[in-house]
Amino acid sequence: MKQKRSSAHLMRIVGTPPGPVMAFLTRFVWDFLTWLSPKSRDAIARFVGNLAYTLGIRRRVALDNLAMAMPEKSEAERREIARGAYINMARVVLESVPGGDRLPADWAEQGIVGEEAWRALKARVDSGKGALMVTAHFGNWELLGDMLIRHGIPLDALVRPLKGALNTRIAQTRLDCGAGLIYPRGAIQEIIDAVGRGESPYMLLDQALPAKAAVFVPFFGKLASTTPAMAVAAKRTGAPVFVVMSVRSGFGARFRMEVEGPILPPAPGECEDPITEHTARVTAALERCIRKYPEQWMWLHRRWKYQPEPAATATAPAALPEKS
Repeated sequence: MKQKRSSAHLMRIVGTPPGPVMAFLTRFVWDFLTWLSPKSRDAIARFVGNLAYTLGIRRRVALDNLAMAMPEKSEAERREIARGAYINMARVVLESVPGGDRLPADWAEQGIVGEEAWRALKARVDSGKGALMVTAHFGNWELLGDMLIRHGIPLDALVRPLKGALNTRIAQTRLDCGAGLIYPRGAIQEIIDAVGRGESPYMLLDQALPAKAAVFVPFFGKLASTTPAMAVAAKRTGAPVFVVMSVRSGFGARFRMEVEGPILPPAPGECEDPITEHTARVTAALERCIRKYPEQWMWLHRRWKYQPEPAATATAPAALPEKS
């Protein structure tokens, strides 16, 4: 399928690149990882993930998050989920930084869950209109973006300016596969403009934001600070919102897509705060997928770091029931 590309002005890296010595040294690392077979990269990822878990790097954060989010699980079950999350994070890095074709030859044959939602997303894009796509730090969100572009969806990823050789490498691989990059400054207008051009902004909705910049919505039974950018853009553009997740479905970089949507905003007069309510509905869809495959989500992140003032807590939207 012919790949569509994002607008030229979004094809740039903003951030602090590595110094010349570090850039020289890490180039050999990237070349080595590219040379390795997928089986060897996966073995290294498992070793690194297990080692990080055993050494206790942010392990208490992960276990505390799991105890709060999944109290019905036993301590042993939560530890195995946490260990799996470490291995998944190592896999994301080692799958994402190699050069060349990072996906297996049969990448398009791994299947799609939510085919009706996928057809609706594709129909929207094929008509020349942009959609809003939401995902999480789950499965491999980097390769998911690559897959979506190969399916003919011109994609603009919302990113933060980052530092260092690894982050620069990941940003470059995003550009190499045809994704545009939208940075925080002026992001809402960039999203609106991108939708108007028929491009589809792609954003992670599972990161904590300081309270002043966030809305608070239920996530695993506790309020979590969340960016309202998606809901604001949906309101201003009328573009439909789809949740798209990559689920590991076999050895190596093999993923099926799980798609839900369009996730509609509340009807006029349905609630007092439609932006928060729409954000809550999309976050609930993320939670449904994470609950099915908890070891594939990034439990190492302090997702519930910020909490609202008590008065705000009393008016927050109720958690939505899970789909059966």
